[in-house]
Amino acid sequence: MHPTSLPGGHGTGDFGPEAKRFIDWLARAGVKAWQVLPLVPPGAGESPYSSSSAFALSPWLIDLHGLVADGLLDADALAHPPHVQPHALDAQAMRSYKGPLLELAAKTALTTLRAEIDRYRASEAWVEDYALYVALKTAHAQKAFADWPAALRDRDGKAMAAARAEHKDAIEVQVALQFLAERQWQALRSYAAAKNIAIIGDVPIYVDHDSADVWRERGAFQLDARAQPLAVSGVPPDYFSELGQLWGNPLYDWAALAKTKHRFWVERMRRMYALCDVVRIDHFRAFSAYWAVPAGAKDARKGEWKKGPGRLVFDDVFAQIGQRAIIAEDLGTLDADVHALRDGLGFPGMVVLHFAFGGDAENAYLPHYHRQNAVAYTGTHDNDTTLGWWRAADDRTKDHVRRYYGIDGHDVAWDLVRSAMGSVADLAVVPVQDVLKLGGDARMNMPSAAGGNWRWRMASGALTTDVADRLRGLVELYGRC
Repeated sequence: MHPTSLPGGHGTGDFGPEAKRFIDWLARAGVKAWQVLPLVPPGAGESPYSSSSAFALSPWLIDLHGLVADGLLDADALAHPPHVQPHALDAQAMRSYKGPLLELAAKTALTTLRAEIDRYRASEAWVEDYALYVALKTAHAQKAFADWPAALRDRDGKAMAAARAEHKDAIEVQVALQFLAERQWQALRSYAAAKNIAIIGDVPIYVDHDSADVWRERGAFQLDARAQPLAVSGVPPDYFSELGQLWGNPLYDWAALAKTKHRFWVERMRRMYALCDVVRIDHFRAFSAYWAVPAGAKDARKGEWKKGPGRLVFDDVFAQIGQRAIIAEDLGTLDADVHALRDGLGFPGMVVLHFAFGGDAENAYLPHYHRQNAVAYTGTHDNDTTLGWWRAADDRTKDHVRRYYGIDGHDVAWDLVRSAMGSVADLAVVPVQDVLKLGGDARMNMPSAAGGNWRWRMASGALTTDVADRLRGLVELYGRC
């Protein structure tokens, strides 16, 4: 469950009291890990997989009540909260209401917490360029950095110095916002750790073309002299789309990265482990081979497979930051090379129960084929909820599920939760929507759909003690407590 899906009155879930209540609920249920989506500033359609930065935290996740408690806002400022949709992220209310209050708190913090902010910015090398990037985006009417004047696009030294001087105040606000988000998140993470709950973070393999990352590390990507992509990311036709998925991110220049000992990835992973305990790498298969789509293509069908960097990236990462826990998202179009790379690195892959049924007894996602070094899921944020999946399933799939588990399907969401918990896989992860037995209207994301994603929010009080105790029964039964 992403923090945006928590209840709350300011248009989005956040790092505030509801997050602590959720952690308390997890502890009661005996759960030892909370998996989130990327915590970055959201991009188009409020997607956490599209962002202006792979390093920054989303300011929209800052808890306003916490700012009041810290003396950065007056309590009266929250006296008239906006009217928001209770069960969906309300981006308009979130931005129009929270935006001015966050800026006000940031300006106050620059005075009252100056020493702490200065220490923070000295420790985070990325934050200055991120803050300047945001300021320049505002100054250039939100144009992409590749469309800025050439001197700024290309980071000319004199132009950069002039921009930092001209936009000093805006940069300060952005740095302060990152400091405040970091402070609240780290407090929440410590709260979880005190209850023996690890945070599983998420790293999309690619970053946005129009991002502080590409602007700052242009040499790490396949770009032309005007900073335009030579080819872009995607995947071929698959379970989710007959046209493939055209993601449009610039592709890495792996040869150039190797010359730097993969510095960009080392710093990116170092940052992730400062925020989380375990990292799931989205689209892991691209380290083996990636789908390269010609720039300007209308869909992903005309792409071709290109050889990826293999384990060299991870060898450099671990050599510099130490061996760390990684989950490989190894779904989609796979081959023996992907499996060999995953197993050679010792990373657990993912087995998704929604993909197990409707075929024959040889399907590798069926529980009798699960491995110990794996993570068992009912479904993921890209799947429908289990109840929504069941309602849309064909008769063959439903019959397979009924016969496989010896059930009638009346409580299928919890039947699959039980199956995930009972898997031999070392870790089991279930979407909170399945624990709540919610239908397809609670789905978080439909890949390739143009809108309506990333909006679901949980009803206040939905996670009752009865639900926690029922889940704990399974967690204890299968030795996961």
